Amino acid sequence: MAMLPFRPTPFFANKNQAFWRLQAVGWGGAMLLRALSSLANAQPASFLVLLLIATITGFSISLLLAVIYRQLITRRPLITWGVTALALSFAVALNAFLDAWVISLYRAESDAGFAQLFFGVFYLDATLLGAWSALYYAINFFLQVEEQNDQLLRLENQATSAQLAMLRYQLNPHFLFNTLNSISTLVLLKQTEAANAMLTRLSSFLRYTLVTEPGGRVTVAQEIDTLKLYLDIERMRFEERLRTTFTIDPATLAALLPSLLLQPLVENAIKYAVGPQESGAEITIATQLIGQNLRITVSDTGPGLPSDSAGNRVSGVSFDGGQLVSTGVGLANIRDRLSQAYGENHRFETLEPPEGGFAVVIEIPYERREATELIAPEPPVPRIAAAAT
Repeated sequence: MAMLPFRPTPFFANKNQAFWRLQAVGWGGAMLLRALSSLANAQPASFLVLLLIATITGFSISLLLAVIYRQLITRRPLITWGVTALALSFAVALNAFLDAWVISLYRAESDAGFAQLFFGVFYLDATLLGAWSALYYAINFFLQVEEQNDQLLRLENQATSAQLAMLRYQLNPHFLFNTLNSISTLVLLKQTEAANAMLTRLSSFLRYTLVTEPGGRVTVAQEIDTLKLYLDIERMRFEERLRTTFTIDPATLAALLPSLLLQPLVENAIKYAVGPQESGAEITIATQLIGQNLRITVSDTGPGLPSDSAGNRVSGVSFDGGQLVSTGVGLANIRDRLSQAYGENHRFETLEPPEGGFAVVIEIPYERREATELIAPEPPVPRIAAAAT
């Protein structure tokens, strides 16, 4: 599809310029119609001078009305319409008086009196200025509604961005607490290389969370790279107990999804599947295209869904008297982020497969970024065996 060499500008982008354009077109069109009508009625060419003077008079009076209306349009309706009626009546009378006076000078030999000429042009002037006033208020009320809608959209976008930022920055403190505790333990055991490696991975992961915009979207490839960095940190704690499998369809690597969408799901699986079992568990992350949707599945071989009042797994902790207390922000956080990003055009489902364990299935519209500027994490540090905490 051919692109225009310029970007169209909205007509009312410059209100002052739009006003003068409408003034010129409106009064010029009215003069043209009256001129054609006079010529059709066999009026002499000199009559066009009267039409020009009448048009200039109406144009000038409408400018005075515009100044008055601009002050009235923001007032209470009773004041607006009451003063408008008075101002319009006076403007029509003034316009008719001037038109009648000019005509009386032009037709000095005419038998028609001034009053007859006045009322003869009064209705025409009332029609013109009345229509002008109606258009002035209609256009300006329309622009006010448009501005209010634009402001409302901006406020909604700001509220959505703020909510997305809040949800994105609700990183589970349990992860950070355990990682720092593991680093502290490694330092006490004088395993400085392992502690340094773990601290480097943690700093890379946190750097990514700060650089990436809260409401931004990244590719599946970028999200998987970041997830592997997070798993490297957790694997230094759980070692062989944490086993992962990635089943990523190459066709999905360029697909877009909200940043850091998978990390809370994997963290949830580690907490409820890997942590409670001595043998650990295997976590599988899979992506595939289903029609026009991107399907993401995070499953584990843990004990399945624990019983709670909401019937959902929960993750996230708060500190209360030195004890870790579940706050239930894990899966709820993901649901809220998906609702903010896609509305009803998404699927979020938790289930227990027949073979056991627990799985989360997400389907979102497939969007592809052909050329993306990735914010890649730092290169992984060589893996060093460390004691689990």
